[in-house]
Amino acid sequence: MAIKSRFAVPMGEVFPHGAYVVSEVAPVRDFEKSQPGRPVQQLDKETGLPVWSVSVLDADPEARSKDKTVVVKIAATHQPVPPEAAAGLPFRPVEFEGVTVTPYVAENGGRPRVAYSIRATGMRAPGGHGSSSGGRGKQQSGQDGEAA
Repeated sequence: MAIKSRFAVPMGEVFPHGAYVVSEVAPVRDFEKSQPGRPVQQLDKETGLPVWSVSVLDADPEARSKDKTVVVKIAATHQPVPPEAAAGLPFRPVEFEGVTVTPYVAENGGRPRVAYSIRATGMRAPGGHGSSSGGRGKQQSGQDGEAA
């Protein structure tokens, strides 16, 4: 069967009204391999690249409040660098490259629902302005974090 667990989706289908970075980019911790005092960064199962996470605000005015902020995981050799802040905006607009979604069943108070894990291969300023930072940007220090 040609269907894989991840589905490639255009950025505009996931964030039709845009997205804004609202957190630092942080390494995703591999909880199975990590030990107390010795964190291990998660590696992407398909590419073997380190996985990073960033929280973004979905600018969809009709999104429910609990769905306004989502985590995007980025598989990249080096820590991706978010685009520069835009003048007059409180958040940094972002466009993701190589977006995929993975559907899964999430429990919410005993009520199952379909949820989606969002992954990307890089991030850049919207409209292709600025350089891509899908792991090719400068490495920055980050904190261990887990993505939801």
